[in-house]
Amino acid sequence: MCGIIGIVGKEAVADRLVDGLRRMEYRGYDSAGVCTVLDGQLIRRRAEGKLNNLVKELGGNPAPGNLGIAHTRWATHGAPTTSNAHPHATGEVALVHNGIIENFKPLRDELTQRGRKFESETDTEVVAHLVSEQVEAGHSPAEAVKAVLPTLRGAFALAIAFRQFPDFLIGARLGSPLVVGYGEGETYLGSDALALAPLTQKIAYLEEGDWVIITHEGAQIFDRDNNPVEREITTSGVSAAAIEKGNYRHYMQKEIFEQPTVVAQTLSSYIRPLEQTVALPQMDFDLGGVKRITIVACGTSYYAGMVAKYWFETFARVPVDIDVASEFRYRDPVLEKGGLSLFISQSGETADTLAALKHCKDNGQTIAVVVNVPTSSMAREADLLLPTHAGPEIGVASTKAFTCQLAVLAALAAHLALVKGKLSAEEEREIVRHLIEAPAALNAALTHDEDIAAMAHLIAPARDVLYLGRGPDYPLALEGALKLKEISYIHAEGYASGEMKHGPIALIDEAVPVIVLAPSGPLFEKTVSNMQEVRARGGKIVLISDAEGLAEAGEGCLATIEMPHVHPLIAPLVYAVPVQLLAYHVACAKGTDVDQPRNLAKSVTVE
Repeated sequence: MCGIIGIVGKEAVADRLVDGLRRMEYRGYDSAGVCTVLDGQLIRRRAEGKLNNLVKELGGNPAPGNLGIAHTRWATHGAPTTSNAHPHATGEVALVHNGIIENFKPLRDELTQRGRKFESETDTEVVAHLVSEQVEAGHSPAEAVKAVLPTLRGAFALAIAFRQFPDFLIGARLGSPLVVGYGEGETYLGSDALALAPLTQKIAYLEEGDWVIITHEGAQIFDRDNNPVEREITTSGVSAAAIEKGNYRHYMQKEIFEQPTVVAQTLSSYIRPLEQTVALPQMDFDLGGVKRITIVACGTSYYAGMVAKYWFETFARVPVDIDVASEFRYRDPVLEKGGLSLFISQSGETADTLAALKHCKDNGQTIAVVVNVPTSSMAREADLLLPTHAGPEIGVASTKAFTCQLAVLAALAAHLALVKGKLSAEEEREIVRHLIEAPAALNAALTHDEDIAAMAHLIAPARDVLYLGRGPDYPLALEGALKLKEISYIHAEGYASGEMKHGPIALIDEAVPVIVLAPSGPLFEKTVSNMQEVRARGGKIVLISDAEGLAEAGEGCLATIEMPHVHPLIAPLVYAVPVQLLAYHVACAKGTDVDQPRNLAKSVTVE
């Protein structure tokens, strides 16, 4: 995750900006930069690599000034070069950005036609030019930001400095967190309260769609409709654990809501948005020569692999075997020459999965690893390392790591299909367009949080819950059941919808809620048919679908949860959100320990 900090100060800010970036190093980054404002100048310093490189740059080329912004960046749109590092600037404005601007390509094309010159490959620079155009036309900074924000689609947090205005910064958020900090004659912006901890513990969390002007005197906050609003100022607390949790009740809740941002960042590492193509890390083997894929994982990562099996076979027409890691070696699997063994893990240290990886490597398989820790044991063993950029996941029940894994696997499936000749260039561009839509769709799914919380009491008394889904929604049914088991301790099972009549339907009665995942599309009617079998036997149904699906089949359900209408490719990412939120709110209703459920650990390092 990128890190943002901004200071409107009484004294020089460059050193304090760098200190704030250090406090966000846990998010991961590959370049960094600062920009200060002094005497009508934007003084910008950037460097590739670690923060020490930026410190050296500042040692030789200081950035004086009492107002500034700073950023640590994971390479997303464009390689990790100095020219792609934030802050991005024009002659009038400089800004830093966390998230993704989905519609940056058409915006960039329009700006280019109007004569604007770009120096980077990033989506962020588009916003700098849009704001700059408004300022150059004579509009105030506030008017410029008000005009530009509605034109942006995606997930973003922004901090913007203006050359001619050395006394204030403007921030904005949509789908990415941003915090305002209040000091004595100083005011701050940060990605989280941890970044601001040495400066202040008086903070306010901007809400979705808010934008803010910060000055020496404090902050003026506006909602998405540009109405002045007040946000509660709280004390961040003394412990790092309390700070990092922000204004969320649990880490799991925070991590669910981080998904638009981290999925955007993960996807951006695997696509070239200008060309609308998929870009994988370099590899020293022929991916097109892969004849068979063996996927191995545990728990939630295994369900991500199950979704990937659909994608690999549908798009690339490559046969896929999938195993839980704890069983894999003991069935003495047949590993064909030319095969790719794909391992999925959040930590990269899971003992069962690591043992399976070594078994495959000893048997001549090419090794690919999807992992959230690029320095882990599995990562070091990989022929093809595919990092997710979920950032630290503290809650034991995996949420954002799962959706980031799906994002990487979708990109891998598309690229494999291309090199196998099963996908045309235009079809690849179409897939990339849908992937770019995923963060906004996740954001839309999260807007139903309160609806899901309001219905959690209907599920909390149950002793048993069933989840149903077809196609890629079947692994989501398994994942939903797992989440509910993990944190609420309610017995739950996931089934392929068509399997209900082959046994599980005997369990149906009025005391067993049945959660049905059924986005409208080619499998919808079949799933609804199975749902009606449940209803005919007194089952209480919670239907998760889009508006079209709910209109057709939502009548008579115990409850319904509406999702945005999305392409089937990204539906597994989007439908992960309601099953996560449902499990979370049911656990809260039952009063269980959401972040540290009994008997579970975050990383299982023993077999």
